[in-house]
Amino acid sequence: MARLIMASDTTSLSLSARSPEGSRSARRLRRDGLVPGVIYGGDGAPEHFAVDARILRNTLAHSGAILEVSIDGGTATPVLVKDLQRHPVRGEAVHVDFLRVNMAETIHTTVVLELTGADEAPGVVEGGVLNQETRELNIEALPGDIPDSIVFDVSGMQMNATVLLSELTAPEGVTLLDDPEETVLATITPPTLEPVEEEIETETELVGEDGEPLEGEALEAAKAEAEAQAEGDTGEEAEQKADSASDES
Repeated sequence: MARLIMASDTTSLSLSARSPEGSRSARRLRRDGLVPGVIYGGDGAPEHFAVDARILRNTLAHSGAILEVSIDGGTATPVLVKDLQRHPVRGEAVHVDFLRVNMAETIHTTVVLELTGADEAPGVVEGGVLNQETRELNIEALPGDIPDSIVFDVSGMQMNATVLLSELTAPEGVTLLDDPEETVLATITPPTLEPVEEEIETETELVGEDGEPLEGEALEAAKAEAEAQAEGDTGEEAEQKADSASDES
C-alpha cells in the first residue's frame, strides 16, 4: 500500500540578479552568506541569481516540489529544484539550479521513497533485518502533481520477504518509470550470526618410561617436574622439586 505526501501550497522565493562572473565571484557571494544559482529551461535564456543561504535552506525544508521564484521583484516563475550542490564537509548549499516548468506539461523527475511500519513487520519482530534497497523513484507527472515523497507500508513483510515496485500502486496523476519487476524496494533477511569456534577439550595423560599411565606418588612427582620446567627451572632443579613433592606426599 502506498500513499503520497504533498505540500499544501506552492512556496514563493525572492531572488537577486547577479552577473555570471565565475568562481571567484561565487566564493565572494558565499562569504557574504549568499548562495549563487541559475535558472534555465523553457523558452527563456539562463538567468543567474543569488539568494540568502538561510532563506533558501528554510524554504526548501518546508516547500513542495515546485517553487514560485521571482528575480528582483519580477514576474513569478514556477521552477523545480534540478540540482543542489552542497559543501562536502559542512553540508551547506553552495550552488542551486532551478528548472523552469510548464504547469500544463508532464515532466520526468525523482521522488523520495519512504517506508513505514517496519517495527510491526513480522519478519522484523522475529529478529530479521529490513533493508531498503531503493530510496528514490523515477516518475512522470504534471508539476502540480509531483509529491514530496511516496510512502510504502511494509508492516506485513515476513522473514525472507522481498517487495518489488510492482507491489506499489502509483498515486493518482503519477506514472512510475522504473522496471516494476526488477526494482526491489525492500527485503527482510535473517540476522547474520558470527561464527562460534568449537572448543575442543583434550585430556593428556602422563606416562612412565614403560608407556603406562602414572599413578599415585609417581604422578604427583611428574606433575611437579612439568610445572617446574614450565616456570623455567633447569632439569636438575625440576628433579629436586619433583623429589620434594614426592617426599611431601
